[in-house]
Amino acid sequence: MEFIREYADWFYLIGAVLFILTLRGLSGPKTAIQGNRYGMIAMAIAVLTTFFVADNPVVWMIVGAMVLGAVVGIARARTVPMTQMPETVALMHSLVGLAAVLIAVAAIIHNNKLTELGPDLLAANGVDFHQMSRVHLFELFVGCFVGAITFTASVFAYGKLAAKKWAKTISGAWVKPVQAIIFIAMLGFGIHFFLTGNMTSFWAMTGLALAFGWVWIAPVGGGDMPVVVSLLNSFSGWAAAGIGFTLENNMLIVAGSLVGSSGAILSYIMCKAMNRSIINVLFGGAMGGTAVASADAGDKAPRNHRSGSADDAGFLMSNADSVVIVPGYGMAQGRAQNAVKELANLLKEQGVTVRFAIHPVAGRMPGHMNVLLAEADVAYEDILEMDEINSDFPATDVVLVIGANDVVNPAAKDDPNSPIYGMPILEAHKARTIMVIKRSMATGYAGLDNDLFYNDKTMMIFGDAKKVVEDMTKAINGGGH
Repeated sequence: MEFIREYADWFYLIGAVLFILTLRGLSGPKTAIQGNRYGMIAMAIAVLTTFFVADNPVVWMIVGAMVLGAVVGIARARTVPMTQMPETVALMHSLVGLAAVLIAVAAIIHNNKLTELGPDLLAANGVDFHQMSRVHLFELFVGCFVGAITFTASVFAYGKLAAKKWAKTISGAWVKPVQAIIFIAMLGFGIHFFLTGNMTSFWAMTGLALAFGWVWIAPVGGGDMPVVVSLLNSFSGWAAAGIGFTLENNMLIVAGSLVGSSGAILSYIMCKAMNRSIINVLFGGAMGGTAVASADAGDKAPRNHRSGSADDAGFLMSNADSVVIVPGYGMAQGRAQNAVKELANLLKEQGVTVRFAIHPVAGRMPGHMNVLLAEADVAYEDILEMDEINSDFPATDVVLVIGANDVVNPAAKDDPNSPIYGMPILEAHKARTIMVIKRSMATGYAGLDNDLFYNDKTMMIFGDAKKVVEDMTKAINGGGH
């Protein structure tokens, strides 16, 4: 124990380096497993070191909480389907925010109780007590309100991604003024707490921060939720870093800063992929909200589409030289990734070049499609990002779109009136033949009708993604190249 106490900073430094290596490993599918291992080792070092350097820890309470958390976490990890991974990630972010709030509350209550006892009584009992400085009050102020916002915003994001009835999108001219009033009031009470240490102001700030997190995320459209999940990841990191200063724990400061900065960078990358600013996503109104009106207008003037069968699709793909598969949330919803891999392998056996095209915001969270394909053991070299494969679409014989919508919508390039105009897309419409698997002609998560579905080169194949892909595989098995 004394050895760990003496060299605690060195252990924390090793943990910090391992966390950096974790992020580096998680930047690519080939190194992701090793990156996860680095992260687990770093966390084990951080927890054990903190446990031994803490003054008079309540061992049974700490171990009990860790065991309970491990049981819940392992059970959830083993049972959660990949379709529910986005909302699970959002829920995890909420717990980090809640932890930051509770630690801030505990620190302030503890300090106030010691203050009430008085320095003389504390000194008589061998307690060296120093009143909280302005710096500590500022740290608690920031850590608490960022954590509170993260908590309720993440809970709402979870509810929206899980399609819970209570997570209703709010809209109207009143939303932005209410957001501004709550935010200004929150800052006002927070500053008053920082200047005076007044507990009433602290509780008011915390309550308003919880309310602001909810009304801040509630207006955001469904199509923007991947960015929201990424941003909340960043917020949870900054909340943890702020509390790290309060607890004077260097490891928590470093780990929180890494999570916060990496989440912020990822949010920027995703916004760039949508041709939008982070301010526009969070305060410019819901993408889905404007799009719904556009979709409704389209419903009044029906358009013709061409539909086909799985047998038709199997024949076309088996006689193609190159096929590009574009997965979307429909593949996750139908749990079709393994069936898709089997189809790709069969086509390869018949001499067809098969690759996968991934859009940065496909699915419901960053990297959603990559995770699904990795789960199905699709070869990493076959998975290409948007910038890598867009130039290849004009020379592609067949593009198979599985449950994707907004990320292949040509309106983003051709229609200046479209809410997603300017958003970079996978240019599937340039291929020689396009096949789209969907349950119906319903709009995507952003609420937009898709011009690709009415293209003369497009064949719609309706049904559950997994069933349709399996039927395509059977059709190819019965035919040949």
